[in-house]
Amino acid sequence: MTALDGLRAIVGTANVLAGGDLTAYELDWRKRYRGQALAVVRPGTTAEVAAVVRLCNEHGVAIVPQGGNTGLVGASVPDASGTQLLLNLTRLNKVRAIDAANLTMTVEAGCVLQSVQEAAADAGLHFPLSLAAEGSCTIGGNLATNAGGTQVLRFGNARELCLGVEVVTAAGEVWEGLSGLRKDNTGYDLRDLFVGSEGTLGIITAATLKLFPQPVAVTTALAALPSLEAAVELLQLARARLGAALTGFEVMGEYALGLVRKHFAQLPQPLPPAPWTVLLEQSDSEAEAHAQALFEALLETALERGLISDAAVASSLDQSKAMWHLRESIPLAQSVEGPNIKHDIALPVSAIPRFVAETDAALLRSFPGVRLVDFGHLGDGNLHYNVQAPADCDAARFLVEQEHAVNTLVYDALAPFGGSISAEHGIGALKRAELAQRKSPVALALMRSIKSALDPRGLLNPGRVL
Repeated sequence: MTALDGLRAIVGTANVLAGGDLTAYELDWRKRYRGQALAVVRPGTTAEVAAVVRLCNEHGVAIVPQGGNTGLVGASVPDASGTQLLLNLTRLNKVRAIDAANLTMTVEAGCVLQSVQEAAADAGLHFPLSLAAEGSCTIGGNLATNAGGTQVLRFGNARELCLGVEVVTAAGEVWEGLSGLRKDNTGYDLRDLFVGSEGTLGIITAATLKLFPQPVAVTTALAALPSLEAAVELLQLARARLGAALTGFEVMGEYALGLVRKHFAQLPQPLPPAPWTVLLEQSDSEAEAHAQALFEALLETALERGLISDAAVASSLDQSKAMWHLRESIPLAQSVEGPNIKHDIALPVSAIPRFVAETDAALLRSFPGVRLVDFGHLGDGNLHYNVQAPADCDAARFLVEQEHAVNTLVYDALAPFGGSISAEHGIGALKRAELAQRKSPVALALMRSIKSALDPRGLLNPGRVL
């Protein structure tokens, strides 16, 4: 029996795709990586995933796990060899249980993030992980990459929102670690090995997630600022005044919002252009009036101190969604403008103004005319520091010819601040060489030891991370 015959016997002929147009599975979201799979296999249960892994072990076939295929670092598509099996988990899409008293829900890895949010809301609860791709990304992928998003300031990354996981190991065994416990000191925390490992240590098939009470009121505002220093001061003030109610603090540079204005002119921008614009959100547990009063007092103080020059507070849910839509449209506007060099970096919040000022200047000296698309999650120190080709330059050619040099400049500038070359997107294939150069040799040795122990044959997502 061939490997393909065995796969068909496990998941059914209709769920083994070989030949034909497999672009939806083999091409990554940014259209930078295109592979060729031996086959695309779509299991429907954890038992089928385990059986597929065991069969691949018998035949020495490498496996690339995939969720919604919305990743940005080339971790969820096969290479071009035609020898790797693409294991798409989107059929594992059941909500297994919601425990309202324990504030947990157990879902399968193929559940779309937005569906998880809606299931929690239907139970009168709140699952706070939120990112632009939530309509198509899956929980398994969110956990495999330790996704961040817009609510990290209050709730943490995906890892902090996960209490337990069910994992198929490289040997095809199932670890049922779906604990709903918040305290469990019984040895090494195996969950944290698999969360963020990008499918290189095991295949997450289900997870138990933390839920929270629904906020009574959510208030959103845009504020115009003269500088990043002012944005950092405003963040400190907002934390002092709002405390844990501050759930969003997004910063957007003038050029970033200018791209949205250029390519999505139909989207209202309630404030005139400013050097920097911040989107703030608070989630209040008391009342609408209480939330509004706190927000207005915060903005009045910020105006008095000269931290902001103007502000607009959403007066309806539609206006709040429109403000968030502006922020979420920046990557789309960049894509329309042309290929660009993306940096998903993390720094201490206090270091961001100096880093941006110094690195902006260095980039403009070395690459005259480049356009700097700065935006991101200032509240947790995660900046999307992107570089667009000069307006009079072929963007695709600039990407090919200058990406390495631009990356080197940005990452070299990041190092003195103790920053990270990947805040929330992961390493994948895109940053593997950079990780090898910039990660501590001791850390790399430990990571390789873990990989060797859990995947001794190297069949799980080879060529990614390490």
